[in-house]
Amino acid sequence: MPNILIFGDSIVYGAFDPEAGGWADRLKAFFFKDGRNYDYFVYNLGISGDTTENLLERFEFETKQRSDEDKTSFIFSIGINDSAWMHSKNNHWVLPNKFIDNIKKLIQLAQKFSSKIIFVSLSPVDETKTTPIPWNTDLSYKNEWIQEYNKIIKSICEENKILFIDVFEKFIKLDYTKLLEDGLHPNSKGH
Repeated sequence: MPNILIFGDSIVYGAFDPEAGGWADRLKAFFFKDGRNYDYFVYNLGISGDTTENLLERFEFETKQRSDEDKTSFIFSIGINDSAWMHSKNNHWVLPNKFIDNIKKLIQLAQKFSSKIIFVSLSPVDETKTTPIPWNTDLSYKNEWIQEYNKIIKSICEENKILFIDVFEKFIKLDYTKLLEDGLHPNSKGH
């Protein structure tokens, strides 16, 4: 049975989406329509607050529990927390050079299980609500930093011939602040 493992942070998890639990759970619901639930198992493995470093710590263990030889596909949407500015460190949560290494390691680990790998870009934020974020004033999120980390992901995906889905640009073309619940997380319509 093919498995789709979706790894990421609170946006993947579906924080602040009371209707369906985010886009990952919407994908799962898609496969449950019309009896198609026997075609794929979709696992939402998003954890709020995760960075690439946190994901690397849990990736192999969680994948081994759910992989089925080369019938496994991966979707990653991780890095928005990495891009956050930590005022106490006066730097990004995960520095760009470390982020590059982490994305490459994630790809290498995923390739042990499957060649079917997709990365979904990070989404934009409403900076009026995220500099800093109210629930943790040590962190700020800005679109220029998110774009920098998106460029890193996209470049590594191109080097490795991995599909990169750019939702950032699609959001920007819309009145995207209306698609955000708290300035950082998409609302139901945003998902």
